[in-house]
Amino acid sequence: MNQERCQDRRRRFSVNRVDTEEQRHDAEDPPTPPSGLANEQCGSPNSLHSESDSLTSPTGVSVTMSGTFRSLRHLTREALPRLDHYRNLASIVRAPGGGQRPTLDDLHQPPGDKVLRRVPGRGRGTIMESEGGEKFGWLKGVLVRCLLNIWGVILFLRLPWVTGQAGILDGLLIVTCGNVVTVISSLSMSAISTNGQIKGGGTYYMISRSLGPEFGGAIGLIFSVANAIAASMYIVGFCESINDLLASFHVKIVDGGVNDVRVVGTVTLVVLFAICVIGMEWEARAQLVLLVVLLVAIVDFVIGAIVGPLDDEELAKGFTGFNSSVLVGNLYSDYRQDALDPSGKSHDFFSVFSVFFPACTGILAGANISGDLKDPSAAIPKGTLLAVVVTYASYLFLIVVSGAVMLRDATGNVTQAADWSFAECQNTTCEYGLHNSSQVMELVAVVGPLIYAGCFAATLSSALASIVSAPKVFQALCKDKLYPYIEFFARGYGKNDEPYRGYVLTFFIVLVFTLIARLDAIAPIITNFFLAAYALINFSTFHASLQRIPGWRPTFKYYNLWLSLLGGVMCTAIMFLIQWWTGLLTVAIIIILYLVVAHRKPEVNWGSSTQAQTYTLALNSVASLGQVEEHVKTYRPQILVLCGAPSARPPLLHFANSITKNMSLLIAGHCLKEQQPHRVRTRLTAEATKWLVRGKIRAFYTLADGPSQEQAARNLMCNVGLGKLRPNTVLMGYKANWQTCPQEELQSYFKTIHYAFDLHLAVGILRVDGGLDYSNLTEVSEEEEKTLAASTSYPAASNNAPSTSAPQHPEGGEVSLHPAHLHEKETQISPSATSGHLTSVPSYPSSPAEERLPSDTILGVLKLAKKKKSPTYKGLSGEVVAPQVVDSMLRFTRKQPQGTIDVWWLYDDGGLTMLIPYILTTRSTWSSCKLRVFCLANKKDDLASEHRRMAELLCKFRIDFTDVVMIPDVQRKPREDSLKDFQNLISNFLIDPDEETPEPAQGITETELLALKDKTNRHIRLRELLLEHSGEASFIVMTLPMPVVGTVSAWLYMAWLETLTRQMPPFLLLRGNQSSVLTFYS
Repeated sequence: MNQERCQDRRRRFSVNRVDTEEQRHDAEDPPTPPSGLANEQCGSPNSLHSESDSLTSPTGVSVTMSGTFRSLRHLTREALPRLDHYRNLASIVRAPGGGQRPTLDDLHQPPGDKVLRRVPGRGRGTIMESEGGEKFGWLKGVLVRCLLNIWGVILFLRLPWVTGQAGILDGLLIVTCGNVVTVISSLSMSAISTNGQIKGGGTYYMISRSLGPEFGGAIGLIFSVANAIAASMYIVGFCESINDLLASFHVKIVDGGVNDVRVVGTVTLVVLFAICVIGMEWEARAQLVLLVVLLVAIVDFVIGAIVGPLDDEELAKGFTGFNSSVLVGNLYSDYRQDALDPSGKSHDFFSVFSVFFPACTGILAGANISGDLKDPSAAIPKGTLLAVVVTYASYLFLIVVSGAVMLRDATGNVTQAADWSFAECQNTTCEYGLHNSSQVMELVAVVGPLIYAGCFAATLSSALASIVSAPKVFQALCKDKLYPYIEFFARGYGKNDEPYRGYVLTFFIVLVFTLIARLDAIAPIITNFFLAAYALINFSTFHASLQRIPGWRPTFKYYNLWLSLLGGVMCTAIMFLIQWWTGLLTVAIIIILYLVVAHRKPEVNWGSSTQAQTYTLALNSVASLGQVEEHVKTYRPQILVLCGAPSARPPLLHFANSITKNMSLLIAGHCLKEQQPHRVRTRLTAEATKWLVRGKIRAFYTLADGPSQEQAARNLMCNVGLGKLRPNTVLMGYKANWQTCPQEELQSYFKTIHYAFDLHLAVGILRVDGGLDYSNLTEVSEEEEKTLAASTSYPAASNNAPSTSAPQHPEGGEVSLHPAHLHEKETQISPSATSGHLTSVPSYPSSPAEERLPSDTILGVLKLAKKKKSPTYKGLSGEVVAPQVVDSMLRFTRKQPQGTIDVWWLYDDGGLTMLIPYILTTRSTWSSCKLRVFCLANKKDDLASEHRRMAELLCKFRIDFTDVVMIPDVQRKPREDSLKDFQNLISNFLIDPDEETPEPAQGITETELLALKDKTNRHIRLRELLLEHSGEASFIVMTLPMPVVGTVSAWLYMAWLETLTRQMPPFLLLRGNQSSVLTFYS
């Protein structure tokens, strides 16, 4: 018995729990219980759990802390805060066996028979991550890479040249301007990188997750190309150093010039790519060695400057050592033609800045391999900012040193060393000096070859970093599938997910630009690309800070939104000041790439600041709109469509969309009788939203449940919308099965109409032949369509062909899935009937798809070729639906045939009955239809004046119409056969006078018929007039009869509507809320 009570108690405390790593370790190695407690029985008053879960002393105190935690997990379903729960959005969703944070349903409505159990071999709540290769810290992964990238080819080959062109003062200003941009960008990047975990993709990842996929995709593609071009620039710099070294020994490979650069560059490129392909570990080791060499070379230059020239040859080449007169002479700028450029290009401040600025672009070297860092959020700010400070100080120092020890021009003639005439170049060509030689640092250094080694280290390390960065950024871009045809490069290989395919693409890009073989021609190309990247990094920080997003919580606090904005403006301005047409080209490329992503609308949701801005703008706009008083001139029909699931009644939504498209609010309302759980509501909302987006219908979907259908509908009418963005019109489908449906269902439909009028909403009821309900049809995917097309064939049309299963409509009709049945003749009211009898005539085309284009003419062939292929649908049993059924379902999305929209403006409802048809004629699908207006005449003897007054009114409303028809005899008694038809229609709902009771009748009483006899006769007469005038119309709009509360029953009211709309062209019954929606005032 004791054992049974123990088992029962264990079952009662078997609840969900979440383990931490420490708790799992404790569970695997339980503490040794103290003496006397090892054999404690389950029934002990102090033992609430089994021995494996907690150990308690006789006084009830827990022996270990881990035991206390295990007891807590058994006492509650709640989960303790853990990192794994916040690792990604999917962690919120309950995963069977995963033991994640319990959902709200788990806590609020716990399932009695479901217990999440631990999966063998896995810790509960643990998100398994793939084990990668070696991860780098801030020193090796960021600082070293940034230093090597910043101390690149520009340091050894162009920094003395910058001093010669710009002078010491302008040179310091150039270095400062470049570093101001990079410092601000580094601060912005630090803020972004510390606002959550950074994954692979570096700059692209940060911008795309901050500003969204449009800007992120554009800058990711540009930045990948920029890194590839930068690698070619560094390789060309390396090759120039090799050429100079060989020239000192009077050795050449081909011509000692451009072709030698191309040959050496190609070989160097192959070697560097081999190192990168071997793996990141080898590349990182190579970087450390190169950094040591580079530092030694810089120290060698400084020592050489202090020692001074060792012989007259060095002096004749312009190296004077520290000299005050040389310092003063080099203090100011001397912009001239470039002696190092065969084209002899003249320079100014901004052209020199464009050559130098790539030396500042190394700040992104660490961020570009963010996926290979142990802790990117901590490593990127620390390593990047320290690298910027160190390199900025070194640049300033080297600018001053080179300007103080080296002349701008020197002949190199040793015989002129005695009188220092080697500085005069009027009658000779100077090949040495700051202006003319790229090997100034080698000349100044104590050990010249160390400068070559440093130059090699700087160029090769920068090239390695760029070659690694470009494929990794591009791989991250490809994985997000923002652009077409690039997914091939998304695949990675090995434990580090190396982008070998991207390496191959990068190889060919680098090779092409390496073959240009001119350093100064390549540098300006990448300057604008890097400036654009920096501008967007700064703007990302500014934008996120400006929106005050609660999720914007960077741990790096040393940034300012206005400073980030200044950095972005500076980057953009410098782009255009360097060379306006290249800046314009860069902006144009970004805009084109932005538009491509915006057009593709990738299915990504990264919580970007642009999404936050959309919310902020919408909120501010709605709040401002709420303070504006409504005016008739700004009236827009804002429609609530009671359609259920949007995919169930496409024609109803398509028709509403043709009214509101790009103009006003459209809401698809779904009313449910019973309360639905959150998961069901979420699923329905997701499916409906997806259907609306796929159908390009700009509408909102909302769901309401209640004790009854009409109450749910009333809840929607009362509560849907926000501020002035509320529906003012309710659109419903016609209930064609009102004669056979349960009484409660009909009463619910009728009450919904009353509720709409009670809330002062306009009401529209749409009826089309074949009905509106296509919930039994499912759209076929492209793969299924190919399979079904091969196995499906339609027999020839025949009036006697058997029908396949057809979806039933609430409107009472069936849609045949077989095309043969769509060729059958329908019973229809003949427009020529004068007796009111029903006559069988050929059916009018229900959609323009049934019209036959003349295929024997060029125009006909072009129209057939231009016509879009209709989607394929299948029924519940899997058979393909006939194309004519699809055309009928999509009738309001197709071009309507030429015809008329007949508007029966019977009573003044504020003008909505006239406004909606006019809006339809402004749409491209209805542009072939013209308006005809029918109005009731007050006086039969004064038709001409009433016709004139109505025409004048419509002209003042600026509504185009083709004709106005006045109806004088609506009060005339209907024909006997029409009355008989109506009597047959309501015969099943008449209540015997002897059975009438004071309570509300469930049918039509004799008293009601007598009281509403005149109104009933008027509707029957209207039907006769409709048959006479509008039987061939493309569409009919008529004022909806008003159901007076307590006067007309649901059955009689529906009989009126049935009389007006039965077997007519598409019919809209519409009634405004008696407020003006038209005005002739300006």
